[in-house]
Amino acid sequence: MVSKGSNNHVACVARIMLWMMMFTVNTDAQLTSTFYDKSCPTALSTIRSSVRTAIAKELRMAASLIRLHFHDCFVQGCDASILLDDAPSITSEKNAFQNAGSVRGFEVVDNIKTAVEKVCPGVVSCADILAAASLYSSEYVNGPTWTVKLGRRDSTTANKDLVETDLPIAFNDLDALISSFAKQGLSVRDMVALSGAHTIGQAQCATFRGRIYSDTNIDAGFASTRKRACPVSDGNTKLAPLDLVTPNSFDNNYYKNLIQKKGLLHSDQALFNGGSTDDIVTSYSKDKATFYSDFAAAMVKMGDISPLTGSSGQIRKICSAVN
Repeated sequence: MVSKGSNNHVACVARIMLWMMMFTVNTDAQLTSTFYDKSCPTALSTIRSSVRTAIAKELRMAASLIRLHFHDCFVQGCDASILLDDAPSITSEKNAFQNAGSVRGFEVVDNIKTAVEKVCPGVVSCADILAAASLYSSEYVNGPTWTVKLGRRDSTTANKDLVETDLPIAFNDLDALISSFAKQGLSVRDMVALSGAHTIGQAQCATFRGRIYSDTNIDAGFASTRKRACPVSDGNTKLAPLDLVTPNSFDNNYYKNLIQKKGLLHSDQALFNGGSTDDIVTSYSKDKATFYSDFAAAMVKMGDISPLTGSSGQIRKICSAVN
């Protein structure tokens, strides 16, 4: 026999579970690949066209746009905070240690935003532009593709301090990298897959000088080659490709380089240095399809980090300033 109190308790639990299910459904439904199908059906084609034009002019831009999305999502979530310039109430994230003088592609994002505003004024967020631009950048250089989720809104704040505490840096060891990604809800496998974006793009001398002159887990010939373009005490902004072999093609050569002790950054080689991620690196070096699949899944997962949706935030008219 069930008491009236027990019935009330069961009913209460049922209501709580129903509320939690509704909350989960609403949260999951906030970002969707069809978000602009009715409000701006040409949004994605417009973004794609602008991205392709930019990368055709400079192949390095593919890596820069993917990096912009990454640096955005790790600070306050994927909310385009990285695009905001200094203002009376804003200290720009562009000036943080990990971004200053190295994160680029802002003018390309501005051009995309202008093009989208012409077809759909006030509809498409800068945060969604970053997410879509990273997809089309990967596609352009023969990288993985995925179904990009949309519906993010733009922040009205930035957080320079959070950049300097939450974003990984080129000098990190494995434990620091794992911790940094875990803080964003990303697994060790996600981290190794996302690091594969370093199969394209370039790095400044200041970010790898310590490795080529001091690290012991580095191929001697590789280090010697890099030293020519990166003197001991000069040329901080001189560039070197992250992958010497295929610097403008998205492939799995990054992982092959690590196995040969030819990772350019200390944080790259940390993924293959006798630690817990060695097996994942080996797997990706042998199986490009698995790497592509995992990279695509990790990009979608990263794009889900703390988005502003519904009535939160705003749709910025220009990406570098709040409305």
